Amino acid sequence: MPVRPTAARTAFLATALALTASALTACGGGSGSDPDTVRISFKQSTDNSIHVMDDYLADIKKQFEKANPGKKAELVPIKAPDSEYYTKLQQMLRSAKTAPDLVYEDTFLINSDITSGYLKPLDPYLAKWPDWNRFIDTAKAAAKAEDGKTYGVPDGTDTRGLWFDKGIFAKAGLPTDWQPKTWDEVLDAARTIKRRVPDVTPLNVYTGKPAGEAATMQGFEMLLYGTEDRLYDDSAKKWIAGSQGFEDALSFVETVYREKLGPDVSTALDPNIQTIVRGDLLPKGKLGIDLDGSWLPQDWLPGSGHEWPEWSSELGLAYMPTQHGQAPGKVSMSGGWTWSVPAKAGNPDLAFEFVKTMQTKANAQKWYVANSGISVREDVAADPAYAKAQPGIKFFTDLVASTHYRPAYPAYPRVSTAIQEAMEGVTTGDVSVEDAAKKYDDSLKEATDNQVIEK
Repeated sequence: MPVRPTAARTAFLATALALTASALTACGGGSGSDPDTVRISFKQSTDNSIHVMDDYLADIKKQFEKANPGKKAELVPIKAPDSEYYTKLQQMLRSAKTAPDLVYEDTFLINSDITSGYLKPLDPYLAKWPDWNRFIDTAKAAAKAEDGKTYGVPDGTDTRGLWFDKGIFAKAGLPTDWQPKTWDEVLDAARTIKRRVPDVTPLNVYTGKPAGEAATMQGFEMLLYGTEDRLYDDSAKKWIAGSQGFEDALSFVETVYREKLGPDVSTALDPNIQTIVRGDLLPKGKLGIDLDGSWLPQDWLPGSGHEWPEWSSELGLAYMPTQHGQAPGKVSMSGGWTWSVPAKAGNPDLAFEFVKTMQTKANAQKWYVANSGISVREDVAADPAYAKAQPGIKFFTDLVASTHYRPAYPAYPRVSTAIQEAMEGVTTGDVSVEDAAKKYDDSLKEATDNQVIEK
């Protein structure tokens, strides 16, 4: 879980989760209470105007029920910010009374849920499913555990880069085909915007515990992986402590907020910061540069509630450079989500039939385009209609060659939380970079049972 709740928040969540469990029981008990109904739980946007996932699943539900007479699909949305979604999902998975038949799992948390025994291995199903051979190997690996078994079917991946407002750049006298080569060039552009266009936010870098994994992945790791250092040493099979790259990444975050190049700290630490950025700051021309993901346009497409047909002409795209421009010159991080079957699901066979309906080539392609995702199926990626479906798809798909994946180990969620705490400390100015890094190293040793290598 990426955020450690306060005592008050823990009490609130406990009450909310108890109500969730009661509600599920009141609806007829666990997923196995009706052998002809498959229950699908997914993360619903906290923005009421965003219903991309809802619409997609409603269409799949119709297809599934038509193809399987007598069978029903029940959609069980969980409407919550990321960190609370993970909490509520794990609570549901613990009991056969509340476990759905199919759940939407973030790849950063899936190994933790596998280790906890919450998920069912899917290998017997995958062995009989020809479409599994269409998935790229890196995507398959995202849902594979240390035991060698696969626990999820990925529904796409993502990459990350720099979005920038061409109108703001023009006002600031910056090139509208901007492509920074170093971190300093990113900061210099933000400083120029602050000086010449003072009524906008120059640069957004997600930070702190309220932003959850967005802070770790869109923010910190996009910086760290542009240095010579990483989070994990694959050859030593240990986590890395005391790296210069870690401190340099924190220093970048500190600079953004100390120089007031980023959003106000209160806004940056708002749990809904991602909704604020996508739904307000970018569409209304209030943000110069945003370090963010490939999926943003899903909020601006027709029917999204935040329609912004001009986004592709008003926003530019640049890759995030490495720290000093060293090879390979650009950096990206990739993650994604998978569909998994809980260990305590009552109707696992029916759940996988629903997955197969979602993952026909046509439905997969429809989903990638609808949610601005990057294809994990070779047949879709090779389809010219996919590459041309939306501006930006080719840019972000090309970044796959320069991308990195988070260490897929059970300790990662706790490591991620420690990173968020370090970021929050330097964002508020309460902690120096050196002290924040030292505290992280201490937390890292605790989170990984001292499986650490000192640099």
